[in-house]
Amino acid sequence: MFYLTIDILGTVAFAISGVLVAMEKKLDLFGVLIIAFVTAIGGGTLRDLLIGNTPVAWMKDLTYVSTIFITVVFAILFASKLKYLRKSLFLFDTIGIGLYTMVGIEKGLQADLLPVMCIALGTMTASFGGVTRDILCNEIPVIFRKEIYATACILGGASYFLLLQFSIPERYAYIAAILIVIVLRLLAVKFSISLPNIYKKQEE
Repeated sequence: MFYLTIDILGTVAFAISGVLVAMEKKLDLFGVLIIAFVTAIGGGTLRDLLIGNTPVAWMKDLTYVSTIFITVVFAILFASKLKYLRKSLFLFDTIGIGLYTMVGIEKGLQADLLPVMCIALGTMTASFGGVTRDILCNEIPVIFRKEIYATACILGGASYFLLLQFSIPERYAYIAAILIVIVLRLLAVKFSISLPNIYKKQEE
């Protein structure tokens, strides 16, 4: 129940971020729904295909589809309350990657993958939905820019396995890793921390 709750919360967070991007691009209702859907299930779909978990999760359990529909309606109805779309998008996207990183890692562990593969799977789970969303909305995906995004997922995922080595209960390590991903992303944006820019070196 704990892991399902985390998964659903991640679905909600990414669906809202999809709605915000779609509304910013002034898409129609169908477009908003599709972008929200793709953002919410894109990473999970890739994850399940890679580990051979088919049919993929959202096809086997209507909870995910229902959650996305309800979230879309909620986000549209209360869009006027989200005065700063960019800030709201950033917040929900950040929460989403924190939650989905650990959902992906948990799925990797269930598939008996090595920790490094679990971290890679968690990073893909967290990132791919947003990548697909941005491509469909004609934006350069955040993961391909210099911002700390996938790096936060990798460090957060690694921290989970590190915490387990100190005999910290699995659930607490799980929650701590989620918070680490979220905090790293927030701090990176707040203090303009980014990966090195290779183009500046070439220009020099």
